[in-house]
Amino acid sequence: MSRLAILGVTGSIAAYRAADVARELMRAGLEVRACLSHAALQFVTPALFEGLTGHPCLTHAFDEPERGRMAHIDWAREANVLIVCPATANAIAHLAEGKGLDMFTTIALATDAPLVVCPAMNPHMYAHPATQASLETLRERGASIIEPQEGDVACGEHGEGKLAATERIVSETLLAATKSELYRGLTVVVTAGPTYEPIDPVRFLANRSSGKMGYSIAEAARRMGAEVRLITGPTHLRAHPRVSVERVATTEQMLAATLEATAGADLLVGAAAVADFRAATPSKEKIRREGNMTLSLVPNPDILATVASQRPELTVIGFAAEAGYDEAAARRKMDAKGLAAIFLNDVSRPDIGFDSEENEGVLLLRGGESVRFDKAPKARIAWTLLEEVRRLL
Repeated sequence: MSRLAILGVTGSIAAYRAADVARELMRAGLEVRACLSHAALQFVTPALFEGLTGHPCLTHAFDEPERGRMAHIDWAREANVLIVCPATANAIAHLAEGKGLDMFTTIALATDAPLVVCPAMNPHMYAHPATQASLETLRERGASIIEPQEGDVACGEHGEGKLAATERIVSETLLAATKSELYRGLTVVVTAGPTYEPIDPVRFLANRSSGKMGYSIAEAARRMGAEVRLITGPTHLRAHPRVSVERVATTEQMLAATLEATAGADLLVGAAAVADFRAATPSKEKIRREGNMTLSLVPNPDILATVASQRPELTVIGFAAEAGYDEAAARRKMDAKGLAAIFLNDVSRPDIGFDSEENEGVLLLRGGESVRFDKAPKARIAWTLLEEVRRLL
């Protein structure tokens, strides 16, 4: 029996893209039924989604495809996942407030199926405290928020408000519809993001890591039933409320936090892109631009090697962010650090490098085995990675 996705389409100009999402979800094996809000009817028609999905498209709370049936209850009982795409500020507020004003919001009140929210709106509307508060309320209830991209939006402005890529929406919806107990009873620690090494009070050494890969791994582990502890460097990302988060800045802070978090843990996935060096003597005052400056650097501690040596019972997985795919060098790094496996990826490519939505690479395991990961959204990479790593525990 196929899994059922209820697709809610709201009154954004991005509503036309919901048709692509519906088609791709069906290609991935999901049954899709659509609900259109009254405002969505200004942009798309029920006939479009009925033709795509082969099911009646509901638009009003009293729409009943069969006399005597209660569609909002029937669909709610059968749903494996709810997705609102695109989600306007108005729709997000209604979902957060628990208002059943149309068919989709009524279904949302009648089901315990996971909810995926895909905001799309003017950047100022998205950044408004009321919208952010509504999104935070939904997060606290367990909803997955697929944050919009930065780019040009229909009103002519540029900023964060453009509907996320279809591939990412589909991937995260498929994961939300998948129930897994693979890590039930296990504790997983994940490091994510960059580290900042101060040069003076206003400058620091860092890299372009966004933290998206590490946060995706933390979320996948949570969905697989694990207790998740996330140690994150500076990022703009938000973790699920059920993920324990500790925010740090420097490599030494991340090491201390990771050592503490791994006490009693089963798995450490080191996805953070930590700074290899730090300033030998950071200035306590802002350095003035007067002539040349020589900056003396000293090595930072190796987080994964240190944790692996101090916690021999812990399974430690590392990442090798390289320019290219030198598997021999990655294996030497894995052996030197005492890792169980290492994920090698090419960060020199803009389509899969730092701050991208997708990744690809190869998981190298002890004994010479390797598992190749084709290019895919980071949420999908994270899920598959944890499936592979589970057999090492």
